[in-house]
Parts: sequence; structure tokens; C-alpha cells
Amino acid sequence: MNEDKSLLRPEWRQWLAENLALGVGVEEVEQVLVGAGVSLEVAREEIAAAGQHPYFQACRQVARHFGWLESLMETYSALRAQDGGRELEVREGLTPEEFFRRYYFGHRPVVMKGAMKDWPALEKWSVPYFREHFGRVEVEVMTGRDANPEHAAQQDRHRSRMPFADFLAMVESGRRTNDYYMVPRNDNWSREGLSPLREDLRAPEGIIDPSLMADQMTLLLGPAGTVTPLHHDNMNILLGQVMGRKHVKLVPSYERHRVYPHRGTFSHVDAGAPDLVAHPLFAEATVLETVLEPGDMVFLPVGWWHWVKALDVSASVTFHHFVVPGGNTHLDAPP
Repeated sequence: MNEDKSLLRPEWRQWLAENLALGVGVEEVEQVLVGAGVSLEVAREEIAAAGQHPYFQACRQVARHFGWLESLMETYSALRAQDGGRELEVREGLTPEEFFRRYYFGHRPVVMKGAMKDWPALEKWSVPYFREHFGRVEVEVMTGRDANPEHAAQQDRHRSRMPFADFLAMVESGRRTNDYYMVPRNDNWSREGLSPLREDLRAPEGIIDPSLMADQMTLLLGPAGTVTPLHHDNMNILLGQVMGRKHVKLVPSYERHRVYPHRGTFSHVDAGAPDLVAHPLFAEATVLETVLEPGDMVFLPVGWWHWVKALDVSASVTFHHFVVPGGNTHLDAPP
């Protein structure tokens, strides 16, 4: 298909080719295009032209090669569903032995209650506390996120530096917004000014390396309304909720074909309000949900897709250096 003569915008041509290659029916594709204002005649012409293009034929061939993998993942998903795989487990008093056996090695997420009860941060951390003790510290945050739908994948475009007190004033303004957020890539832990905050944390005994080195953990801080879009990490993560609540949605790693991967580790799907017309396969995804309260931790297995939204002014920390029996392993996932 000659792109110069196409009546569709580039993003719609990409959407058309992607969905046809994924096996979405021609009639469904026609309906979506017509619903977006494309005439039925043009929709049919574009679909026919795409099907004849040699690049698309190659795309279909690649899709067939991967079909067997999706079939295997479908089988695995069905087996896990029979084993309680459609419920997010919540545990209290979880021993390290069972954590590693059932969850870490079992590739299962779990919400852990009570694992942070000895953290001074639960009693000390608040916006006034941060302002009083660290207000003059210069921090790096992500700003201007609302204007760029790709902000999560293009973080270098959004880095800003300011006194911590100025950022805290923005956070406690009462606005529910996703426009500014202190995310892990800001790497404020490694800066001397905020390093004392690490003294307010405790490593879950027998699960996380007790040294709590700056490069083994991260800090997230922002107002209500901040969203981490659906994505997966290339390592196992343990997230601890210190301030406020967060709504978390998870999709299994073995359902990658249902989340429309984008830029490697991100998804095209807005898991907060999925468009099942544009992304119909997501309707079949297993979505596990929880609301994390202060003091809750959630284990995010490597490769599992997760979406997170702050319901209040929120502070969270993440760990990724586990005390794995037999030696630490990162188990990096492919992008």
C-alpha cells in the first residue's frame, strides 16, 4: 500500500495492520474504522490493500510462527486459572521460605500484610515531615506529563530540578493530577540530601538484602491521581506502600498477547479505562486488583504487567535485591 495515497492517518494504518496480523476479524476492523468516521468503502479498500502488501504478508508469516507460543500461553493461563490464578492472594505472617517457594519461584504476585510493621517511616513520613527536614534539598521530578501520552517511555524529556519544598507544595495543593511525579528514574535516593530517609525503612527479614543500598531500592512520591501506565519490569520487584493508598491492577506475564505491547515493556492499553473496541483482546485478559493501604507490600513478579494509580498523596518504596536461597538471581525478562 502506497502510504502517500492512503486516506487513513498513519496511526490508523498501524492499528489496522496490527489487528489484522493478530487475527482480529475483518468485519470487526471495518466496524471500528467506520465508527471512527471512515467510510465503509475506504475501510474495505484499506483492508484489501494492506492484505496485498508484501510487508504485511511477512508480518502475517511472523505471526504464524508465534502462534504456537500464544497457544501454549493460553493453555498455561487456563491451568493457572484452575489453580486459583484469577485471585490475587493476600497473606499475613508469610515466612521467607514460603515466599520464595510459592511466590518468587512460583511466579505469583502476593499482597503481604504486616511486613512493614517495624518501619519508622510509617509513623514519621508525611508532607510536613519532609518539608521540615528536607525542604531545602534539591530533587529531581518528572513534570509536564499530561501533555505527552508517551511520558513514561520518554522520561528524559520531563526531568525537572527544584527544592523539595516546592515539589511538596505542588503535591499537597489538593489537585488530583498526573502532571508531576517523583518516579524511580529520578534516582533521588543516591543524592546525599534525601539519603537519611533510607534509615526509616527496614528490609523484610530473609526476603530483601538488609544493606538497603541506594541502587537496590527506589522512591516514588506524588499527588493523588498519579498513574503508572500498564507495563512490566525486567526484574522481580517488592513494592511497599508508606503513605496514602494505591490502586493496583496486574496482568500475568503469560498473557502478553492480550495487552498489546508497545515500546517493549509498555502496553497500548489504558488499564484504567480500557478501550475494548480498539483493543478487543484485553477483554480476555486476567486482571487482578487490589488497593494497597499504608503498611502493605505487593510482590510484582518479573514480566507481570502492572498499572498503578495513587488514590491519595502517596509515598512508596520498591526493592529489587532479594536474598534468594542458593544465591541472588535477577531473572531478567526479555523486553
